[in-house]
Amino acid sequence: MIRTRGLAHAYPGAALRRFPDVDVRQGGTLLVRGRSGSGKSTWLSLVAGLRGTATGDLFVAGLQIGTQRGAEIDAWRARSIGFLPQKLHLSSALSVADNLALAYFAAGKPRDDAAIARALEQLGVADLAARKPHQLSGGQAQRVALARAVLLAPEVLLADEPTASLDDEAAACALALLQSSAAACDATLVIATHDQRVVQALAGAVVLDLNEISLQGNTDKRE
Repeated sequence: MIRTRGLAHAYPGAALRRFPDVDVRQGGTLLVRGRSGSGKSTWLSLVAGLRGTATGDLFVAGLQIGTQRGAEIDAWRARSIGFLPQKLHLSSALSVADNLALAYFAAGKPRDDAAIARALEQLGVADLAARKPHQLSGGQAQRVALARAVLLAPEVLLADEPTASLDDEAAACALALLQSSAAACDATLVIATHDQRVVQALAGAVVLDLNEISLQGNTDKRE
């Protein structure tokens, strides 16, 4: 579940960026669309509790963002938010299985090797558990990062430009994996994109269009 009212954010010395209100039910899909620099990544970081809001109310997965600080918000994020970023952030020093185990460390939970194996199996990369990230193809690395994102059955799954560098066939596969992974844990799926293929494929989703958002003050070109 995601609900926003009067949400706004400003980087130091930059314009105040006001976002449209959003309501997405638990298990629903939200498409955050907009050109480069429209604020897609900023909005995702607000929803994940990685940045603070300037004004407005933001409710995500049962929590009003801004009511908790420090270790509390970090633990909530690790438990409740799955994130597939543009840069996958797989540790080059760790095996695939150990990269997934980081999710348990962040949430303060004991490592569950059986669950790690199941997550990799569900995404078709179980045979890659002992490999290092540099030994993976781009598509394999994305599947591993997605397995990590859904490992703890998050309530919200965020994906930032998941098809940006993919051809049509790979893009369709990536979207199908995101949708099936979110459905498996009844997560609210949020995809931020400027890819028209995604817009067309998710025609029934709730849409947050950031191309016409209000900026007050200086012009800010940050994504």
